[in-house]
Amino acid sequence: MRLDVNALGTFYEMAREGAGLAAGRLTHMTGVETKVGVTKLNFMRGREIRRDFEDSTEKVAVRVKLTGTIDGYSMVVFERANALRVVETLMAESNRGGDINVDDEFDEMTESAVTEVGNIMNSGFIDGWADVLETVIDVSTPEFVEGETAEPFFDDIDDAPAADDFALLFQSQIETVGSEIGFSHYLFPKRESMAALLSQLRTTGGIEYDKLDGFDRMAEQGAEEIAKTATTLTGIETSIEIRRLNFVSLEAIPEQVAEEKLVGVAFEFDGLPSGYLLFLFDEDSAQEIVDAMVPMELDEDGFGEMGTSAIKELGNIMASGFLDGWANVLDTTIDHSTPEFIHDMGAAAVDPVIIQLGENQEFAFVFDTVVVADGREFDCDVYAIPDEDDLERALNDLDIDRIEETPTTAEFQDIENA
Repeated sequence: MRLDVNALGTFYEMAREGAGLAAGRLTHMTGVETKVGVTKLNFMRGREIRRDFEDSTEKVAVRVKLTGTIDGYSMVVFERANALRVVETLMAESNRGGDINVDDEFDEMTESAVTEVGNIMNSGFIDGWADVLETVIDVSTPEFVEGETAEPFFDDIDDAPAADDFALLFQSQIETVGSEIGFSHYLFPKRESMAALLSQLRTTGGIEYDKLDGFDRMAEQGAEEIAKTATTLTGIETSIEIRRLNFVSLEAIPEQVAEEKLVGVAFEFDGLPSGYLLFLFDEDSAQEIVDAMVPMELDEDGFGEMGTSAIKELGNIMASGFLDGWANVLDTTIDHSTPEFIHDMGAAAVDPVIIQLGENQEFAFVFDTVVVADGREFDCDVYAIPDEDDLERALNDLDIDRIEETPTTAEFQDIENA
């Protein structure tokens, strides 16, 4: 099975189109204005998908089976409180009245209402995909599923990925204006079905799917190297985990950045592949890093010289861990620039990089990462944006066996005068 950026871009447009139709149908049903939030293509291990369902939050899903151009399952998942909120809105719109408590059990009426909403939203996604692909996708009768763990949602799906399987999933967010009613959408296509579709959509020789899996494992190894080096340099036990690899439109990156003060470090890297790396933390997370590395207080103007240096040093460690690991496995050379410190509001923190990149490409790979230092957890968004042509050439030359056999060793530039 092979894929290329054009095929992934078409999948992305499918997801955006489907989310737009689903949002419009939700507005029509409830009378509440909606908008489409961030749309992503997620490359995830089966264990990470299940982990999303292991957070002790009760969830409700509406699941349908697909046949035709896409074979597999489509599933819309709400948190239980959000599902009941939608039902409450529907009852008010239909003048049936009556208040629904989020602690209420689902009865025949509320279960039917949620199933109707989920089915219409599933149909919105699927119709959007069919429009983009100019094809027909058949849909089964919807199933209502609820539970607090992954088992009720996945155990009876033959095509759900196993723990170590690398799966391509669609995730979209739809929000009601004024209050958020979020949901996740999952597509579990059969591998044979996905392979055939990718073959139709590719415009280049593409990349073997297993090579992209290898790219993800390279990043995992880089993360392990980052953690080891950070522990050595700071004396603080540190671990870094990559949750998933996302494929998103460059235009969508500013949309998904929180509208708050952010702190980050940006790099340009050159070699095979070339591109940009961007690490972004919220201010509280950045302060956690500063407190761990160089205990100090924020000054009135921001992080000050010592705080800025600490953030740049960690960014340098992370960049070197990623890129040196890639270079070793790919048997190539990748150099990166000195770190550029960023401290700005929301989208403004990423706009300069996006503007530069937008001249040559439309999409980016984004690693969703969590850094844990001394028992303190904070989110770090890692935007790894390689040149598309460079990445394809590098991964096509990748020897998968080298990923496990080649050690990752990080080398660090002097950033005292950066």
